[in-house]
Amino acid sequence: MAAPVKRVLFVCVENSNRSQMAEAFARMLGGAAVEAYSAGSRPSGVINPRAIAAMAELGYDLAAHHSRSLDELPDVEFDFVATMGCGDACPLILARQRADWALPDPRDMAPEQYRGVRDDIRARVAAMLAALGVPLPS
Repeated sequence: MAAPVKRVLFVCVENSNRSQMAEAFARMLGGAAVEAYSAGSRPSGVINPRAIAAMAELGYDLAAHHSRSLDELPDVEFDFVATMGCGDACPLILARQRADWALPDPRDMAPEQYRGVRDDIRARVAAMLAALGVPLPS
């Protein structure tokens, strides 16, 4: 019997950088074992071209994503919700587990610094999925 799919959500203010990359990594690493979502408390409506470029370096097409609001999320119970250091701008969302990753906003960072935030997000997503019992690719 297959394990139940884990539902994970990543929230930041604009839903154009950090939360988008986290959603992408959850999809990349978790595959069919994960339903990944991201949203913003005040979405910008666009994905930052720097995020698209940073994820393209790893073979993921973030251009297919769109910046969405919390109101656009499905009405489901999440196994894990991560906020991206957005403080009071991120509302409380019910989940079995929650974490605030307190990541810097890479929006205006130089490419090398941006990659550093991207790689930090990847490591955090991998650790979170492993803690949820999701098998990771080797």
